[in-house]
Amino acid sequence: VYLHSGCQIAVSPDTKYFAVDWLGVEVTRATLGIIGMGSIGYKVAQRARAFDMRILYHNRNRRRKEEEEAVDAHYCEKMEDLLQQSDFVMLVVNLTPETHKLIGKQELGLMKPTATLINISRGAVIDQDALVEALQNKVIRAAALDVTYPEPLPRHHPLLKLNNIIITPHIGTATVQATHMMAEEAIANILAVLNGQPIPSEVFPK
Repeated sequence: VYLHSGCQIAVSPDTKYFAVDWLGVEVTRATLGIIGMGSIGYKVAQRARAFDMRILYHNRNRRRKEEEEAVDAHYCEKMEDLLQQSDFVMLVVNLTPETHKLIGKQELGLMKPTATLINISRGAVIDQDALVEALQNKVIRAAALDVTYPEPLPRHHPLLKLNNIIITPHIGTATVQATHMMAEEAIANILAVLNGQPIPSEVFPK
């Protein structure tokens, strides 16, 4: 949100000077709460560690001790504890019946009023109506969404009218290299099935 509004100020034809009291929120040494510590969540933790962030995580299964120590991550058995302590909450879960609207009014109310919610998983993991209300009433400071439901949002959707949110068009894997890798992975899975071999990227492992 800070970067987005900063860009608007920098390019606006009305800008004559940059205000000295226009300040953002520091990432370094802030607390990042990762909900969903699978392979992607763990990569997020590795990158956050480089910013000297305090890393909390909530997951169905706790990571091995050596994996936690490698990124200095601390396990929260209760998601509520993570929500209450985090300056940034990042959602990195699969969309399942259990995670549908995982973050709603109650969960947003547990977050710090200075916190930012980040969703890079699936739109329906958040109750969007509750998020609109929370952002309008400053229950949380801001949100950054790479995913919504539906995609794209209807042009009249209230999320599009808020100034404390940034929305990107599901670009988490939108690079040439990532697209090639996904195609190669899909081909490897098809060939494995045709040859009666174990599926490398089985969606629902048995």
